[in-house]
Amino acid sequence: MSKLITVFGATGNQGGSVIKHILADPQLSSEFKVRGITRDVNKPAAKALAEQGVELVTADLNDGSSVAKAIKGSHTVFLVTNYWETANPDTERTQGINVASAAKDEQISHLIFSSLINVTETTNGKLSHVPHFDSKSDVEKYIRGTGVPCTFILPGYFMSNFSQMFNKGEDGVYNFALPISENAKFPLFDVAEDTGKFTNAILKNADKLNGKRVLAATAYYTPKQIVADFEQASGEKMRYVQISGEQFKSYLPEFMAEEMLENHVLLDTE
Repeated sequence: MSKLITVFGATGNQGGSVIKHILADPQLSSEFKVRGITRDVNKPAAKALAEQGVELVTADLNDGSSVAKAIKGSHTVFLVTNYWETANPDTERTQGINVASAAKDEQISHLIFSSLINVTETTNGKLSHVPHFDSKSDVEKYIRGTGVPCTFILPGYFMSNFSQMFNKGEDGVYNFALPISENAKFPLFDVAEDTGKFTNAILKNADKLNGKRVLAATAYYTPKQIVADFEQASGEKMRYVQISGEQFKSYLPEFMAEEMLENHVLLDTE
């Protein structure tokens, strides 16, 4: 009899990638039946999953009883929380804790959480304004305390972010501008593809990876390497420009400017 895996964020980048790769894997697709959690089971992306045999369920992550119903009967749960939906770390913590508590009560056999490092602790307080990292780390700590068998996937830097960063100048050369050196290291990650690939490996090695962190990235790339690869792939010219932190923040909405600055400075921190 197939085991049930419940995937939160089923129509999003991470959850959708997990479902896609489970369904495409002969071993895992026979081992697991997939339940997807989404807010709207009638939207096209949800209907497309249903046509592939995925059970679609709605749940409110802010409501513990709703979460408990959503994961009932599951063997494995994949959890991703969306900080940017509210930009409120307390909300993200509450949602993660609700799922972790329900997983404990339901005696879930394996909880996989999309986590991140605690930047404040890692940098000894030097960078203390990256709550979308720190709140996920807090959820990870809570999960570990429940005793539920668990694994944590820590995604690297989303390659899709670059689509908003590459701007063509008046001279026809693309500008790639960030407040870090050209030798900073990006742990690049294709969220729509790599989340599922790494999670498949976790599912196939669940016992070995109990309590472990999986650092998910294809490779480390410097801005210099990114420019070279862009030019080779596109045939266009690009230059990297190191800008000041204040200039970088001026391009962003005020509510996230300092957070995004420190997020990038982290890449340039040994």
